[in-house]
Amino acid sequence: MAYDLLLTGGRVIDPDGGRDGVADVAVTGGRIAAVGTDLPREDAREVVDASGRLVTPGLVDLHTHVFPGGTYWGIHPDPVAWCSGVTTWVDAGSAGAYGLDALRGAVRGYRVRVPVLLNISAVGLTGLTGESRDLAACDVDLAIHTIAANRDLVHGVKARIDANTVGTHGLAPLRRAVAVARACELPLMVHVGVAPPTIAELLPLLGAGDIVTHCASGIAMGRGGLDPALRRAYDAGVLFDLGHGSGGFAYDVLEAQLAAGMPPHVVSTDLHARSLYGPAFDLPTTMAKLLAVGLPLGQVVAAATSAPARALGLPAGTGTLAVGAPADLAVFAAERGDFPLADVHGQLRSAPLRLRNEATYLAGRLLPPSLPAPPPPWVPLTPAQRDALTRRDRLIRDLLTTPLVTPDGLAEQFPRP
Repeated sequence: MAYDLLLTGGRVIDPDGGRDGVADVAVTGGRIAAVGTDLPREDAREVVDASGRLVTPGLVDLHTHVFPGGTYWGIHPDPVAWCSGVTTWVDAGSAGAYGLDALRGAVRGYRVRVPVLLNISAVGLTGLTGESRDLAACDVDLAIHTIAANRDLVHGVKARIDANTVGTHGLAPLRRAVAVARACELPLMVHVGVAPPTIAELLPLLGAGDIVTHCASGIAMGRGGLDPALRRAYDAGVLFDLGHGSGGFAYDVLEAQLAAGMPPHVVSTDLHARSLYGPAFDLPTTMAKLLAVGLPLGQVVAAATSAPARALGLPAGTGTLAVGAPADLAVFAAERGDFPLADVHGQLRSAPLRLRNEATYLAGRLLPPSLPAPPPPWVPLTPAQRDALTRRDRLIRDLLTTPLVTPDGLAEQFPRP
């Protein structure tokens, strides 16, 4: 059988298929044709030597915001995707019913795949916060109608539940979000933030398969340790998503959850206009923070591939290298060393491994380098962040003017954090 692309000799980690070992990956017609040892090279149109590299399914980031120009938080995914290995970007509530058509239009222009969670508030994330302070915007019937008309795009419901977002309405927006999710038979993702409502009040409203994001934020820590509501929700089948962001991840809380036997089911970045420049940066960097607290590599890869795909019931073939699946692939140099990484509070832990993305394929095609837009004027940046952005832009411009970009050259010219 002739292959369009053959990656040879890499360490293939495909949690969905139960594979972790040296293997070749073959692609034909944009889909996985075979995974195995010593696949024939003679008829392959392109052979890429992945020896000493890590090959995974294209990563799935369960919590991102990719609606620039339509929201306070939005970023364009393509300039991050090509150098991070993330091929599926779940937009977690950037748009509500009023803005979903505009988000659909934006998604059509992206190279990557973008499933969507519909915000319970019809106004979505156009502002910094406050989208559910007017309960009229949390229209259950409108949200149900919007989902019914957009089943190809919408894979869940999103609600931000914290004092700044809901104002005096407490749990009312969450109850409406639950009603929509149950009526549409979709999972609900809930952002937990500053009380009221407290995490102990909101978690009992969630059921098996619902998702609590920012699961290891300081909000989850009670006066005497972890809030007992977390244990009850975890045991009831509520999924825990890291949701790093710019304020949603603390090492000490995560370590307490691990000690209690509650590792996160999913690792995501909550990548947006204020977390893109640190401390989240991208999904491989966020994954390394789980390695820094002792989780094994295979478990971390699963939390960024098969687990998020399964959580949202994404289309068959997402987050897997099963034969016939879309050939979404990520190739990493797995560098061993001592890599200090910060949480949102500046706490440091050292990762024993850094994943440096060298190539990202979508449907068997290498994603090309692209230059990010400058940060919007409302995003505060430190002088160090601005200097880092200037260096990054210079490196990417050099890549864009290089006639041939090889994976090895990419790794040398564009180091990750």
